[in-house]
Amino acid sequence: MPKKALLLYISEVSGHHQATLAIESALKRLDQNIEVLNLNAFNYTTPISEKIINQLYIKVIKRTPKIWKYLYDNPSVIENTRQIKKTIHKLNSPKLKILIDRFKPTCIVCTQAYPCGMIADCKRTFGLNIPLIGVLTDYAPHSFWIYDEVDYYIVPAEEVKQAFVQKGVEAKKVINFGIPIDPKFVQSKNKELIAHKLGLNPSGPIIMIMGGSQGIGPIKKIVNDLEAFPFELQILVICGVNKTLLKWLKRKSKKGKKKLIALEYVETIDELMEIASLIITKPGGLTTAEALAKGLPLLIVNPIPGQEVANANFLTKKGAGITIEKMKDFSKSATELLIDQKRLNDMSFQARQISKPKAAIDIASLIIKLCSNTSFTD
Repeated sequence: MPKKALLLYISEVSGHHQATLAIESALKRLDQNIEVLNLNAFNYTTPISEKIINQLYIKVIKRTPKIWKYLYDNPSVIENTRQIKKTIHKLNSPKLKILIDRFKPTCIVCTQAYPCGMIADCKRTFGLNIPLIGVLTDYAPHSFWIYDEVDYYIVPAEEVKQAFVQKGVEAKKVINFGIPIDPKFVQSKNKELIAHKLGLNPSGPIIMIMGGSQGIGPIKKIVNDLEAFPFELQILVICGVNKTLLKWLKRKSKKGKKKLIALEYVETIDELMEIASLIITKPGGLTTAEALAKGLPLLIVNPIPGQEVANANFLTKKGAGITIEKMKDFSKSATELLIDQKRLNDMSFQARQISKPKAAIDIASLIIKLCSNTSFTD
């Protein structure tokens, strides 16, 4: 029986998608014969709704993040939306069943709770005997993940495992492998060559700034504050898909006091993290895992209520990151950190200590094992 893995995520430009790509790469490395279908589940089931909901989500976290804070893992919201979820799953199940019948996966992996719930319901409705794995890409074990039909949960830390167990999930179902990242983040690169290609000095401090794939957050203020610092530093900003921010930074780079490089969405984040001294960022799960693998200290700003606040709390507790609660304190906190090399070194050490760079390989090994022990059932 051929081994076939169905990997499901939501939103093309997202950490959920990056996680499935990392798992796919690891699967191909371990078994070149395994067949992988990497699919945007939201776009497959309801393509029109995907665009509307993605746009709505971005607007909410930009303008009224308190709404997202209220909705995230709220027991009353979960209970009140239970029937709505059932209806949505019922509408989507026939389409998913057609996909499963055609591809005949021997294992299904979801890196976001929405497709995980749909597949769990599809398994129950049609009596499917296919292993289902839920892979968390944040340090936030919210209840929208929990379904009896999920065979395994992959979590990023022991604390997350214990939180799932407290929510009623069997301990044997929860495996602490980590967040799957591309293996290239584990490989050392030529720092001098990368820096020189960008016109940067590898011997001087390079401050990397990210605002997630959407390039959101108080990036303009951060850049303005860094430019006013009374010592030499270089600023490297990744704008993601935010073209307005990119244009603003390009203009500023021509007349700024500090060396400023602005890049749009790039595939070489591993190289840029290799040369960075510090990353200032929103604590998205994949960005966090990638930075930890590089031993890169994190200065966290503007975390989204819910999953990103949970990520920030975890990193701060472990000593790998510092969270700035109010942007008026940014300049003071960043200055104190940048002149304290011992603290930066300690944060880098702690980052490597909690990193799980082999997560994608470990997850791929589990998938292959499950594929080998499973046959597709109509």
